[in-house]
Amino acid sequence: MAVEIVNESGTDVPEQELLRMARHVYAALYVHENAETAVTVVDAARMAELHEDWMSLPGPTDVMSLPMDELRPGQAEAPSEGVLGDVVLCPEVAADQAARGGHSRDDELMLLLTHGMLHLLGYDHMTDEDRAEMFALQDRLVSEVLGRSAPAPTIED
Repeated sequence: MAVEIVNESGTDVPEQELLRMARHVYAALYVHENAETAVTVVDAARMAELHEDWMSLPGPTDVMSLPMDELRPGQAEAPSEGVLGDVVLCPEVAADQAARGGHSRDDELMLLLTHGMLHLLGYDHMTDEDRAEMFALQDRLVSEVLGRSAPAPTIED
């Protein structure tokens, strides 16, 4: 997978674990190995700017997904190809949410990355049915990489 992780936050994050998570999500959902995505880690001030610019909402958020080619999960014999888009993470917001959820910031980042990547692949949680589907898949994917139960979702959106 062509996944690039760029840390602009000034905070150490588990880049190799995030890369492993991204690769797992795309392999599990049959995204072609040449598909491209970028994961950018930013501080709260930059996330607040992006949140306002893209969503017209104030303050920082935990994760934002910026799709490009509107790809959907593929099939084993026909993986999805293209540019998936960008996922933006904010470790400061993740740390606050993790503290409220009783788990580590790094586990929260893994959860948020997975959540953002699922949005890039067309998943959403606007209805109860869609939410149940997306969050069950998110839980399964994160649990597979962590080797234990995924943290309870504390996603803000």
